[in-house]
Amino acid sequence: MCAEKPRVLPPEIQPVLPQTVEQFSRRTFLRTTARKTLGGILAATALDFGVPNLAAAQTAMSPEEAIQALMDGNKRFVAGKPTEFDKDIAAIRRKTADKQEPFAAVLSCADSRVPVELVFDQGVGSVFVTRVAGNIVTPEIIASLEYGAIVLGTKVIVVMGHEKCGAVHATIEGKDVPGMISVLYPSIRPAVNKAGPDVDAASRANAKIQASLLGQGSTVISGLLKEKKLKVVPAFYDVSSGSVTLLD
Repeated sequence: MCAEKPRVLPPEIQPVLPQTVEQFSRRTFLRTTARKTLGGILAATALDFGVPNLAAAQTAMSPEEAIQALMDGNKRFVAGKPTEFDKDIAAIRRKTADKQEPFAAVLSCADSRVPVELVFDQGVGSVFVTRVAGNIVTPEIIASLEYGAIVLGTKVIVVMGHEKCGAVHATIEGKDVPGMISVLYPSIRPAVNKAGPDVDAASRANAKIQASLLGQGSTVISGLLKEKKLKVVPAFYDVSSGSVTLLD
């Protein structure tokens, strides 16, 4: 098999995605499959993670239906009429004890004001959530979302920034901070450079950039996108109103 030609990312993406992330994604892809078809990738990865029947773990939803389900849930949340609290939680725990079948994945900021399952009015086992300050893409985040998509069968990945994001605000200020907080800055800086010093505008730009990273920095995710089996969409959460807006 010929070596895969290195992928060239847009200039505004390169500062955010170190070369090691690209190498990580390629190694993961090559290790999990020796076949060229996406079906081969799915089967090999499922066996690697101990999933004997991948089809049984995948939702029947289309990517469009998965997005709509999330947005319908957010409308209920905003209206103060969530439905998940009315369900038998004990029964749901029993049902999901042996397996999970999330229909969507969300990359969110770690901000405590952004409770993802509540925001989308989804219960146990419905949403595969990864969280990190600034909702930035890292090798670990890529690996987690690849697992969600290729093994668990999530149909959409929402990359969600939010209003009044502290990580974005800190990047804009660029001040000396204690510990390792400043390691977040390089990943968010391209959004600040693009959108300027307005925190919310930069948060929206950051969500778009990180969503692009997932599509271009992961061979697995880009393959699913090409097959139209997955969508990656940026979004913005208004902590004041509770409303989620999908970004173009």
